[in-house]
Amino acid sequence: MQANKQMTNHMTPLADKLRPQKLDEVFGHEHLLKEGGFLRQTISSGRPASIIFWGPPGTGKTTLARLYAAAFGAKFEQISAVFSGIADIKKVVTSAKDRKDNSTDLMPSIPTVLFVDEIHRFNKTQQDAFLPFVEDGTIVLVGATTENPSFSLNNALLSRCQVLTLKMLDEASLENILKRAEAEQGPIPLTDDARKALIHNAQGDGRYLLTMAESIYNSANPKSPLNAEQLADLLQKRMAHYDKSGDGHYNLISALHKSIRGSDPDAALYWLCRMLEGGEDPLYLARRLVRMASEDIGLADPDALGKAQQGLAAFQTLGTPEGELALAEVAVYLALAPKSNSLYMAFKQAKRMAAQQGHMSPPKHILNAPTKLMAAEGYGDGYAYDHDTPHGFSGQDYFPDGVNRPSFYKPVERGFEREMIKRMSYFNTLRQKLNK
Repeated sequence: MQANKQMTNHMTPLADKLRPQKLDEVFGHEHLLKEGGFLRQTISSGRPASIIFWGPPGTGKTTLARLYAAAFGAKFEQISAVFSGIADIKKVVTSAKDRKDNSTDLMPSIPTVLFVDEIHRFNKTQQDAFLPFVEDGTIVLVGATTENPSFSLNNALLSRCQVLTLKMLDEASLENILKRAEAEQGPIPLTDDARKALIHNAQGDGRYLLTMAESIYNSANPKSPLNAEQLADLLQKRMAHYDKSGDGHYNLISALHKSIRGSDPDAALYWLCRMLEGGEDPLYLARRLVRMASEDIGLADPDALGKAQQGLAAFQTLGTPEGELALAEVAVYLALAPKSNSLYMAFKQAKRMAAQQGHMSPPKHILNAPTKLMAAEGYGDGYAYDHDTPHGFSGQDYFPDGVNRPSFYKPVERGFEREMIKRMSYFNTLRQKLNK
């Protein structure tokens, strides 16, 4: 029996062995754990609240859920949205109801904390199943998600829970976790440079740090510490934190877009490479660069759209990895191009007006009259052919009858749009003269 216990302990992953047993052992998340922080304050009140932990992998969501339940002396139930369904929810709720209904003055009921890992994977119906039982206090719901709750959870469920954001663990927290591992396993056989590389490679993920540390303990010679190069040979390169269909995707493309809009070529290259390293489809990035050329540069640099299209075509010709350089060239060009969203704003205003006045016909003088009936109805009457006028410009009105002429496009004093201002001023002045 003792041998089996020792064997089980030997097989337990280091991350589980070192799981904190009290809140004071948790590293990071001081904003939640300090005096006055939400978790401390809620525990002090003695009234557990339903919460959603939102944060990257390996930041302690499950650990905090367990400690939260323990702080209230609650029954801790755990399910995973990956493997569970409505039947599993009903089973937990039934047990919780029994405990609640069978309580007495001498044996008061204890709360049930239901921890749902990957709660964002439940569909709307499954999420709705929690609502009545959270509402009447049968269960205290604690969810964990790596996805933005605003997009992945129902508003009804969110309104009954407090969302607590967990950030990636900083290097000081990771160093403390590594020291805890050394107190359990002994000094980790790494040089100082290799130790720094280990912590850096964990990318804020405490569980991954301990998994790598365990591999080092199992593989390295304690008397011969590994240097940074040897460590890199031992451990496979870790992919960057990136989910092509989740928050990582939207956060990073936003960072790339705003870096280009902010005329920062170095930041643009960094976020472009972050997405490529994370496995993003380069054609998606190429298409987004084309969009940025229209939205943020427009006619301030008419060549920008062509450059972006050329970059897309170059990648389609060369593929990965050679074609990625063409995308980098486009990103830098767009970042350093003069910026204007005048065309973008004009387009949005014109769309809005078109939607509001979609019932209005063009003025008859600019309509063709291919039949006698249409000519009799006045189609084409009074149309002035611009090429036949002295200035190549008739100054006629092309908006529907009865519509006051709007002004959508307002170029800025940057780049090629300076020239567009001159041209618009010329035609506006001439239009006024011709229409007196």
